[in-house]
Amino acid sequence: MKKGFYYGLVMLLSAILFSACSSDDDSSSDNSQQIAQVEGIVEASTWRITNFNDSGQDETSDFTGYSFTFASNGTLTASNGTTTLDGTWSITNDSSSSSSNDIEFNIFFPVPDTNDFEDLNDDWDIVSTSATKIELIDDSDGGSTDRLTFEKN
Repeated sequence: MKKGFYYGLVMLLSAILFSACSSDDDSSSDNSQQIAQVEGIVEASTWRITNFNDSGQDETSDFTGYSFTFASNGTLTASNGTTTLDGTWSITNDSSSSSSNDIEFNIFFPVPDTNDFEDLNDDWDIVSTSATKIELIDDSDGGSTDRLTFEKN
């Protein structure tokens, strides 16, 4: 009888220990909630660029007057009333990061290299987000850092 009791106790404890282990503890990166949250913020309004620093050069004025719309289908539109540019955007897991919770804000405008909007084409790291501001950064291989800030219109 004692043997059966101890055997049952060991089985019960084993079951409790195994059920306490969760797949949430593994190192795979599932940032779907964070991605959905940032997408919701971006899609909720139109935005303007309030800071664009390209390798130490302030180029914010290149985008003065433009309003940016991030549609839920991945379309990105920049318009200043007379000129409209269409591109794409997405938010994805940062596959090159050693941290499992980094996400990237991807922007792409199909424009020539000489167009100012080509400078926005990148997989930006998100520094911070709020309902009114999104701060992005990109460290290039050459050691320079680009900064991009969108603020809600």
